[in-house]
Amino acid sequence: MRPFRALAGVAALIGLALAASTPAPAASPQDAPTEIRALWVLRTSLSSPDSIAELVRSAHGHGFNTLLVQVRGRGDRYYANGIEPRASDLVRQPLTFDPLASVIAAARTSGLSVHAWVNVNLVSSAADLPIARTHIVHRHPEWLMVPRDIAQELARIDQRSPAYVGRLARWTRGQDNVEGLYATPIVPAAAAHVEAVVRDIAARYVVDGIHLDYARFPSSRFDYSRSALAEFRAAVRPGLSPAVRTELDGRHRIDLFAYADGLPEEWKAFRMERMTALMTRVRAAVKAARPRALVTVAAAPDIKDAFDHKLQNWPAWLDAGLVDAVAPMAYTPEPARFAQQIAAASGVAGGGAIWAGIGAYRLTPAQTIDNIQTARRLGTAGIVLFSYDSLIDPKQTPANYLAVVGRSAFTASSAPGSQ
Repeated sequence: MRPFRALAGVAALIGLALAASTPAPAASPQDAPTEIRALWVLRTSLSSPDSIAELVRSAHGHGFNTLLVQVRGRGDRYYANGIEPRASDLVRQPLTFDPLASVIAAARTSGLSVHAWVNVNLVSSAADLPIARTHIVHRHPEWLMVPRDIAQELARIDQRSPAYVGRLARWTRGQDNVEGLYATPIVPAAAAHVEAVVRDIAARYVVDGIHLDYARFPSSRFDYSRSALAEFRAAVRPGLSPAVRTELDGRHRIDLFAYADGLPEEWKAFRMERMTALMTRVRAAVKAARPRALVTVAAAPDIKDAFDHKLQNWPAWLDAGLVDAVAPMAYTPEPARFAQQIAAASGVAGGGAIWAGIGAYRLTPAQTIDNIQTARRLGTAGIVLFSYDSLIDPKQTPANYLAVVGRSAFTASSAPGSQ
């Protein structure tokens, strides 16, 4: 079926990545662009003017040059006058306080780049549902992804009933590997909402980039919502032979999963294609408002896992120029595994950039420094540490963590090309 023929090319990309052991050598220092030295900054560090001032002071003082600041964490906003509800963490701040504008203003004086970090599909905690009635969890429960496990049960509940979201939330709380409630990229109205959120940020704020996270499915067992299954049926039905269409229509009368189970490869490809279509729309929205802003994405570090289980086709996004850089979240504490994941990502990057995502919260400063040097040897365009918030918390990491990393990894003697 024509909409899904890109799968063969994707499989080739995955094979190339898994076979890659040594990526192409990095450009010479005089030709190379400035190395990205970034921090993922959680929304908790944007909750007051003082915390923002300390963020900028610390990042600049320890040699970082880029901040990825989380301004859409759970379907809410850490900026002014958007189309989603203001974050409840800002309740003690005056309405005139604009976290994103404050970060940008402070960062400019210190020469730091600011990228607005937007969680794309993850829209709510399952433990604490949003208070604001205007939140999409309450306004559009039909946009929420549904796991196959309880899809049949939820299909018998009115989507507008509190029992619908309540059941989905209870199920999610019982899962170790599902972070919360996700909105689907499959339903056109849901995708349009994300596009509008990103366009609004890019149009009103002089950001250096839009950084996308959770641009993926929780697992391949999502999205079996009625809305998504109906979209799939409508998309594939016209292209089926009369015999196949008649057979699947007959099963569909009694089986919610008839089309998805009857056409499993097409179903997988369809979900991936809708995620890619959303990325295409988001990029177009960013570039229309701010042509020089980068569009980047945090990605599952294992390419096969991203493809098979997260339905996240990021190698194809790089290949098609939908994103300017990918940050594989290689949070493993094992040095060899980290090197393998970053080498594989670099092997399929083509003309796109790889920013090595380092799970510093799980590592000692020495281990983080080693990973930075490994990423450099593998020719990445930069590194991103997760996360600023954990690295300044003495309960989670050693004191002066960022200072130690900055002195060892970002001084003139340790920078690329200085040896």
